[in-house]
Amino acid sequence: MRNTLFWTAVVAILLYMTIPAIVVLMTSVNPTEVMAFPPEGFSLRWYQKALTYPDFQSAFKTSMIVMLLASTFALLLGSSFAYVIFHYKFRGRGLLEAALWSPLIIPHFTTGFGFLLLGSHLNLTQGYAIIVMAHVLLVTPFVTRAVFVSLSNVDPNFARAAANLGATPRSVLFKVTIPLVLPGMLGGWLIAAILSLTEFTASLYVTASRTQTLPVAMYNYIREYADPTISAISSLLIISTMVIMAIANHFLGLRRILGIDNR
Repeated sequence: MRNTLFWTAVVAILLYMTIPAIVVLMTSVNPTEVMAFPPEGFSLRWYQKALTYPDFQSAFKTSMIVMLLASTFALLLGSSFAYVIFHYKFRGRGLLEAALWSPLIIPHFTTGFGFLLLGSHLNLTQGYAIIVMAHVLLVTPFVTRAVFVSLSNVDPNFARAAANLGATPRSVLFKVTIPLVLPGMLGGWLIAAILSLTEFTASLYVTASRTQTLPVAMYNYIREYADPTISAISSLLIISTMVIMAIANHFLGLRRILGIDNR
């Protein structure tokens, strides 16, 4: 009985959380120029407008640049931090872990405002550098988590066997450890990329008119227009994210990488 109530509550919560996405998907095919739910018909005209709208096109290119740079830097930093925390015990380790997880609990608008002040002081407010720095800070904890869990799942006897056979620590790292944790690294990179692509709150503070990311461009659009174009571009992001995550989970095993499934 208790188990049934638990899963009923889980299903109810999941349904409640997916209602906004369902509403967005349905309003995106409404043929009229006013967002209406339920839709009064079916049309893909707003998807065409979303894909050809100049501001969205330029913002998508900016988001891709920021996403690739931020997720790659986060991969390097997060993997290094995870390796150090997992393999070494040293004074200040707890402080380092707290610093790494702090972006998960600090509000993103606080982070964005802080980088706005930093960028203004360093005269970086008009370029990509400050945006990438903010995104790296926000997504690195997810890479660290994914790589740390992957390291926990690696049998230490592989590294010991390689060392006993004469492999140097460098060879053990690059020929044994990294290949074994590569799925975790790829999964962490993918999660970081998706989070960077969809990051809005911090980006709103650090982007300029020529460097606005896609979420910021969507925000600026909805301030001026109320047609279903914004629902169409949102639907494309929702569908793309679901497909990418499903494919990644199939090939990389994201449940195991993130520590959700220990099998």
